[in-house]
Amino acid sequence: MKKNFFFILFSLLLLVVVSCSKDNDNSLELSQDEQVLLNVSYGNHIQQKYDLYLPANRSDDKTKVIVLVHGGGWVEGDKTDMDFLIPQIKQRHPNHAIANINYVLADSNTPAFPNQFLNIDEVINKLTSEQETLQILPEFALIGASAGAHISLMYDYIYDTDNQVKMIADIVGPTDFTDEFYSSNPNFPFLLAALVDETAYPPETNYSEILSPALQVSNASSPTLLFYGNTDTVVPLSNGETLNTALNLAEIDHNFTVYDGGHGNWAQRDIENMIDQISSYININLKVSE
Repeated sequence: MKKNFFFILFSLLLLVVVSCSKDNDNSLELSQDEQVLLNVSYGNHIQQKYDLYLPANRSDDKTKVIVLVHGGGWVEGDKTDMDFLIPQIKQRHPNHAIANINYVLADSNTPAFPNQFLNIDEVINKLTSEQETLQILPEFALIGASAGAHISLMYDYIYDTDNQVKMIADIVGPTDFTDEFYSSNPNFPFLLAALVDETAYPPETNYSEILSPALQVSNASSPTLLFYGNTDTVVPLSNGETLNTALNLAEIDHNFTVYDGGHGNWAQRDIENMIDQISSYININLKVSE
């Protein structure tokens, strides 16, 4: 997602952050216990990195983790696209940890699916395995934008078998590839197939169905916030409506908000409303114990 997807809502007192690298076992203590770990490797691929922001006075029985997942059509984008959200989250949720992640972008040699879903699994598994060292409680919120929202939804609805994800914020994420918006495009089946590792799925798999989060909702799905634009030409509003219906039928706690505008180019008051909703959802579903 483009950096101008949101407006900066408030004038914030920013913490000074000096770049450091986990690869060199360096970290920067901003206060007695506060730490920033940048470009932490969670796999062998150069793009398998995340930035981790650990609050002061954290502990492994209370400090839960907010995970940011960038967009970019599965083939581009970077965690830095989400950097501007970090001061806002810190201000509203100073007792949460934040992980801003990269996943391996799709190319001719590396299909997106299911690899990008599994990348989130690798991040969560690494953070979970380091619970005591990092002093975090491995319960998670996923905030995804566009393709990152699709990846987040798919991870929760299919791969989160241990129920570590407690909520999702879906910002203009594709949810239904069987939608006429996609199926009426004669090139879409070829485009979708190019994103899929066919060896990871049974023969004759209907990729449009199996890769559509709205068609994978179950009673185990996490509480979900949905945000869509009513004139979006990238991800149609109907995708949000289909997911909303599926969540209703499964009786999953959720909220569906439609703003005037396209793929995130909404009025500032609407952006502020979205941030307020996400923050309130974190306070309910990812509450940090006192």
